[in-house]
Amino acid sequence: MDLGIKGKRAVVCASSKGLGRGCAEALAAAGCHLVLNARGAEALETTAEAIRSAHGVSVETVAADVTTDEGRAAVLAAAGDTDILVNNAGGPPPGMWHDWDRDDFIKALDANMLAPIAMIKALVPGMMERGWGRVVNITSQSVKAPIPQLGLSNAARTGLTGYVAGTSRQVAGAGVTINNLLPGIHATDRAEALDGPVAEREGITLEEARARRSATIPAGRYGTREEFGAACAFLCSQHAGFIVGQNILCDGGATNATI
Repeated sequence: MDLGIKGKRAVVCASSKGLGRGCAEALAAAGCHLVLNARGAEALETTAEAIRSAHGVSVETVAADVTTDEGRAAVLAAAGDTDILVNNAGGPPPGMWHDWDRDDFIKALDANMLAPIAMIKALVPGMMERGWGRVVNITSQSVKAPIPQLGLSNAARTGLTGYVAGTSRQVAGAGVTINNLLPGIHATDRAEALDGPVAEREGITLEEARARRSATIPAGRYGTREEFGAACAFLCSQHAGFIVGQNILCDGGATNATI
């Protein structure tokens, strides 16, 4: 399918690896020119060069922490007339309800709620003026069904979800859509960060921990960054203009919910 976004300009945050890279690769395959952001300059440049070579699109890089004021300013300085924004940031550390204090919650809110809101506020007005735009926020399946050990993520990402629910309906008339893409477990570094402590606590190998988790997913496996990226690219496409303010699960059926 031709997504109809060849030549569009996309900013993809936290895109040197994992789900962010999957989104960047899918958008590049559709012909988008990219501004990629991540904290680690070396991994970011490696990803950028791979995408340039594979897809022949222009790729600019901004090595910065997008969850900080300074990092966002650097990304926005490179953004130009952005048509597509993919908000992404690593999730806060796991734990239980009694493990976290106020500072932990503030950090989670800054990274997973307030930073994407700031990017939306900075870039959506220009999209509205030009009459077209797409925003996809990478959140989590936990906004549909909370995950006990991810309480910080549950709280911060659900806050973003509420903001998007209202904001998306205010900007849709200008040709701009905002939606959330909710990953379950994918074969990324984040999965290793979650599976590692389980393996250590249970006295099993990392492979055994993955197998146990995979058995709880109806699809019977972890997702891939490629299929997640394809879902993101579709939401950014010309064909998705009537999808507004939605929370779309990409979790292999792991979230046991009717709606």
